[in-house]
Amino acid sequence: MPDRTDVCVLLPTLDEAETIGDVIEGFHEEGFEHVLVVDGDSTDGTRAIAREHGARVITQSGSGKGQAVREGVEQIDQPYVLMADGDGTYRPEDADKMLTPLFAGRAEHVIGDRFADMEAGAMTRLNAVGNRLINRLFATIHGRDLQDILSGYRAFTTQSFERSQLSADGFGIETELAVECVRRGVSTAVVPIRYEARPGGSETNLHPLKDGGRILLTLYRLARMNNPIFYFGSVAAVGTAGGVALGAFVGYRYLTAGVSHEVLALLAAFLVLLSVQLLMFGVLSDIIVSIHREQSRRLDDIADQLEEQNDE
Repeated sequence: MPDRTDVCVLLPTLDEAETIGDVIEGFHEEGFEHVLVVDGDSTDGTRAIAREHGARVITQSGSGKGQAVREGVEQIDQPYVLMADGDGTYRPEDADKMLTPLFAGRAEHVIGDRFADMEAGAMTRLNAVGNRLINRLFATIHGRDLQDILSGYRAFTTQSFERSQLSADGFGIETELAVECVRRGVSTAVVPIRYEARPGGSETNLHPLKDGGRILLTLYRLARMNNPIFYFGSVAAVGTAGGVALGAFVGYRYLTAGVSHEVLALLAAFLVLLSVQLLMFGVLSDIIVSIHREQSRRLDDIADQLEEQNDE
């Protein structure tokens, strides 16, 4: 049975001097020996404080949370990773909830649901609305309701992480992880956690509008590979609406003023035809994706059977 020695706590940080010491101590008190801090070249002494509290510290070679997480996992030898933020909003006491599905073999990836028990003032109203919107869009696009895909409290196996194709450098990493779990059939569990307000004196690195826009673009971009009907269908819907509106204007002008707009009429027809082609392309892509998923599932089953035979 796995235990805490098989887990590395991963903390991506940037200017978290006010809180990082307490966060590391909290995980040490919960029995975690391996704590890795991947720091984005902080200027407030975050790295020195983390070392003083017994964490292993590396300075990330790039920038952004996503790049820090990918680089950190590459440095981890343990089979399980418990990822949290260094700002004190996630409780080390919830680690057991996060790790139980992994240790029991029920899941390869676990998401901590912040909305299950959120302290008053822990999230602004704007952030709360944005989170709810993104979660609804994710459920619509990818067909899975993971409740809180933007949660930074995650537990996963290094093996499942390595199977994922991740490229987001910023806060889109959580969205990308959720999409990859659905896309690759990674068994995923959601557990309730406590989400607390940032301690006084610490400042968030999240910019709601800018980072929220990037997350939405990441979510839409990734739909191309997991739900091509939605991706191409949404473009087709916009094109069709534009073509119909333009055609209606041409018809109105011809009936009321006797003016024919041949160029606009041709453009309207082109938009509608292009939209139909995009929709058909989306349908064909969806069939290909479905076949790929089935083949991947069969290959995984064969690999599991071969592994069991080798163990015997």
